Amino acid sequence: MTEFIAEMGDKTQLMLVAMTSKYKLKDIILGTGVAILVLNGLAVLAGGLVSEVIPTWLIRLIAAGAFLFFAATTLKGGDEEDEEVKESGKGKIAALSVFSTFFVAELGDKTQLTAITFGANEGMEAALVVWLACSIGLFAADIIGMLVGYLLKNKMPAGVLNAVAFCIFSVFGILTLREGLTLLLGVGNAWIMGITVAAAVVFAIVCLTLYRKKKAA
Repeated sequence: MTEFIAEMGDKTQLMLVAMTSKYKLKDIILGTGVAILVLNGLAVLAGGLVSEVIPTWLIRLIAAGAFLFFAATTLKGGDEEDEEVKESGKGKIAALSVFSTFFVAELGDKTQLTAITFGANEGMEAALVVWLACSIGLFAADIIGMLVGYLLKNKMPAGVLNAVAFCIFSVFGILTLREGLTLLLGVGNAWIMGITVAAAVVFAIVCLTLYRKKKAA
């Protein structure tokens, strides 16, 4: 229950809403489910060792890059035939993309820290129970995000969900970039705002170029 509450409204839950505009439900469920099992396994059994070995600022910067990449590719959209081809020929790649993005975004997040805390409190004898309980709670919360995304996809006019997805990925990308820079450079560093704004401008130019190419095609 604690893990479920911790995930509600979190960036990864909203990210899954956005992913419904790009991937099939089965790919999202597979990628997310495996990522959750791996992440909580690392948290409970290794006590957050991965987060200690890999600098948090680097994790955040990688996550920011993933968010912005998905935002840019969302602009390409696609018709129903393209989706069918993607489903039949690239299903494994789609699931792997969901896994990778979710894994990086969730690594070191509050839900993983919650699993670490429970693992430390209960000890190795209860590691399996803690791992399963945390995984079920996290997955249950994220299922809500998936269902909301697909409900919006069925109810909204074509293209609207893509726009929503673009906004979600873009906002989290820029915010996560700023968070990573803050961890790297320190709170109050004058370079943080400058680099963040510059990155946002470059990203906006790239997206505008992609949008124009799509319109011209």
